[in-house]
Order: sequence, then C-alpha cells, then structure tokens
Amino acid sequence: MNTNGLNTLRTLLIMTAFLLVGMAVAFYFRPQPVDERIALGESLGGEFNLQTAEGPLKLSDLAGNAVVLYLGYTNCPDVCPTGLAVLSQGIYGLSPDEQAQVRGVFMSVDPARDSLDTLQQYAAFFHPNIVGATAERAEIDRVVKRYGGFYRIGEDTGSAAGYAVDHSSRLYLINKQGKLVSTLMHSSTPADVTAGLRKILNNG
Repeated sequence: MNTNGLNTLRTLLIMTAFLLVGMAVAFYFRPQPVDERIALGESLGGEFNLQTAEGPLKLSDLAGNAVVLYLGYTNCPDVCPTGLAVLSQGIYGLSPDEQAQVRGVFMSVDPARDSLDTLQQYAAFFHPNIVGATAERAEIDRVVKRYGGFYRIGEDTGSAAGYAVDHSSRLYLINKQGKLVSTLMHSSTPADVTAGLRKILNNG
C-alpha cells in the first residue's frame, strides 16, 4: 500500500475511533427514562401551584385521591387528544366509587393561547374528573423539570395553526399521598391506565 493509502486508512481509523467514543459518551449521559429514575430513588414529582377556571389548584388540594398529571396544550393536533382519550377511558374503566377517588390534571404549557375557560371546557370534554390548568411560565418550567418532562415552543409559521409545541407525552400517576409512583407512555392502553389507578387506590 502506498503512502496515500496508508494516510487515508489512518484517517478513517481515527475518525472511527472518535465516532465510537462519541457514541459511548452519548449513551452514558443519555437521559434516563422517568420510571428508571423513580426506581433508582430519584426524587421526582412533588407539589405544583396551578390556576384553573375555578381558582388556584395545588397537588396537596387533591390529597386522598389518585391523581394523573398530563402536560400538553389545547391546540395540539393529535398527541394530546389521544393521551387524554386514553386517560378518560382508563378512568371510565373503574367502578363509580373508584372514579370518585381519581382526579386528572391537564397542565397546559401554552398559557399564551390557552385561557382558563378554554382549558376547563377542553378537559371536561374528555372526563368530568379531568381539570384544565396552567400557570406562569416559571411555574410551568419548574413542574415540567420536577416531573422529568420537556417541551419546546416552535417558531410561528404564519399559518392559521400558528406555532406548534413539542412536548413529552406521559401520564404521571401520583398516589393519595402526593408521591409520583409511575408513568405511562403515550402508547399505553386504557386498560393500562385502569390497572395503574386501581393499584394506587388499593394501596391506600
């Protein structure tokens, strides 16, 4: 092999080595799934201070109930309606007595467009036990971080839809004492929601 060939081979080997190191670092520092972080004892979840059409809402106000928190926004074209439909059907899968002990909280990360009245009507469409809420940006960011979620407001496209919001789509299941105990992925079924809520209710 001539000198040019050796140099090319050496360059390719060096680039491959850097690529492998980069992949290893990215894997090591990848964000852990929320359930893994909970299982490892990380303190996720906790109190929130939101506003609803009926007034202020804190997680502590819902003590004694199984609570499901969902993050999104009313202009969401498909992810939020699907997630809330799964949540509502999961609640309907419970007995009437069990349903009375469940509260859903749909927290909008888009308060600029989601008024409290709009949120109230939107959430109630799915189930009467689901309340629409939002907050000032600082509180929204605090809650999203504490629950291991994320969102990103996109650029305004100038279309009728305006801007879109990328966001995590999980159902955060909180026990009667206000502790985040598990999450359900967007692909979960109503039966998964029913089972998760019933487990919370049966465990006190």
